[in-house]
Amino acid sequence: MTQEGPDAVEPEEPSGSFGDAAAEMANETEVEGGEPEPVDELGQARQQAAERTADLQRLQAEFLNYKRRVDRDRDLVRENAVFAVLSPMLDVLDSIDRAREAGELEGGFKGVADQLERIVAGLGLTKYGKPGDPFDPTHHEALSHIGTDPEVDVVTCKHIAKSGYRIGDRVVRAAQVLVVDPEPIDAPTGPRPGSARAEDAAPDSAEQQQD
Repeated sequence: MTQEGPDAVEPEEPSGSFGDAAAEMANETEVEGGEPEPVDELGQARQQAAERTADLQRLQAEFLNYKRRVDRDRDLVRENAVFAVLSPMLDVLDSIDRAREAGELEGGFKGVADQLERIVAGLGLTKYGKPGDPFDPTHHEALSHIGTDPEVDVVTCKHIAKSGYRIGDRVVRAAQVLVVDPEPIDAPTGPRPGSARAEDAAPDSAEQQQD
């Protein structure tokens, strides 16, 4: 039982609560740890700017590569379309060449032929192949060899049967040609092997007969 009266002793109250003790410990920890290190905001900004610049340069390079591909594909499509249109007209151009060589390209037919040649040239079709051109298997088709020619040093187109045509660097049809070869270099002349020995032996045999 608890004693009551003037002589009763009251229990002592704690000097401080648990929250106060925790706050004091936190204050001591902050004092011991010191102040936090300052953040380098300028360095972070520079790093972010460098990263954004690299991203922008990469995107720009990808766009330029895409644009080049689109331009190349567009040119290829246009070239294929022109090739498909002009290929059937090569026979007509061959007929015009034969008429011109025969002197039959006159009057209104000559005007039409000239106009047609200007139109196909404007579309990029180029005519090539002349007598005297060095033979190139990538641009010429040799129909026949017609001998040798002392005036040439390499295989040369002597006669053009059909002109060649190309669009840019693309050959539409190789020129059909007759070619000549350079004359072979003659081998040095001299006594045949063993001939000198035969001549030396001849006098000896004659002397033997006299004996």
